[in-house]
Amino acid sequence: MEPYLDAVVETAHGVVIALDVTAGAKRSVFPAGYNEWRKSIRCQVTAPAVGGKANRAIIDLLAETFRIPRADVSIVAGHTSSSKTVAIVDVSKSNVVACLKAAGA
Repeated sequence: MEPYLDAVVETAHGVVIALDVTAGAKRSVFPAGYNEWRKSIRCQVTAPAVGGKANRAIIDLLAETFRIPRADVSIVAGHTSSSKTVAIVDVSKSNVVACLKAAGA
């Protein structure tokens, strides 16, 4: 089975992605691997987990990775947790998985 497939779920409006986030990392990386147990994609951001800085950095990093506007990316669950659920509108699961594979290569 392809990595990332279990972490990306297609919805009527786009996709939802399960993330396993490390804040305060040495460098920002997405995707930074795949967590088989949590069925989530690892994401590292340099911003600290204080005052929503890491959440904003995650949105910026995903928008940059998928080449979409920041407004199309939102954190829908896990605002104060390292396990987050992110929604991206107007994209398909196949496009997201292809982008993840290209970025992870």
